[in-house]
Amino acid sequence: MPLHASDHALIFDMDGVLIDNTRYQAKAFQLLFRELGLQTNALNLLKRLNGMPATNILKTVYRNPVPEKELKTYADRREFLYRVLYWNKRQEVAGLSNFLQAARAAGFKIALGTGSAPETIGYIIDHLNLRRFFDVVVGKADVDRGKPHADTFSEAAKQLGIPPDRCVVFEDAVLGEQAAYKAKMRCICLSTSISSSKFQTPMHVMKDFTQLTPARVLELLEQNPYTPKPGKHISERDYAKL
Repeated sequence: MPLHASDHALIFDMDGVLIDNTRYQAKAFQLLFRELGLQTNALNLLKRLNGMPATNILKTVYRNPVPEKELKTYADRREFLYRVLYWNKRQEVAGLSNFLQAARAAGFKIALGTGSAPETIGYIIDHLNLRRFFDVVVGKADVDRGKPHADTFSEAAKQLGIPPDRCVVFEDAVLGEQAAYKAKMRCICLSTSISSSKFQTPMHVMKDFTQLTPARVLELLEQNPYTPKPGKHISERDYAKL
């Protein structure tokens, strides 16, 4: 039987998917590390751990435990630096609005599933007038555990009323891809933050949305009927910090 868009949902990560902002996130982390006297390379760190909450990323930088309150203060400082750096650079990934509009017209349910806080979500999607495309918005405030746990995507599917095996996640990060598979969903990845070879088994990898159509998504689902199992190439040290 042919697949129908109205029976399926598309769930989008925000950073690196709706917007290409990883280098600004990295620069904000790098400025924070300089203030704290830390030597970590922020861009390399984000290539491994992008998608994690900022406090969890910060945990991996310290050899000894740091109080959660202190980590929250550092994460807030990083968020301030990021917003200043990115203020005049906010723009959507090429082709995004056209694809979202076409996907809605085709009948797909659409959700945002991000690890960001409500104010950070608004800073992006309201400024870019993207909220109108989403039936559901799930962020940090809506789940107990962030990526690579499945909670964000599972909650989005629950709110949309669509079974996980009929959901397609759009991600730019390895941890986000793993979260999709843990949620028993298939994944399309964007190579905005890391090279295509770093992903596990996405249905498709693309640089932007200019060549993607709703019909192509259904075609990919037909060609990839099974959800991959999460890979084991994420280090135990990374997971231990969650």
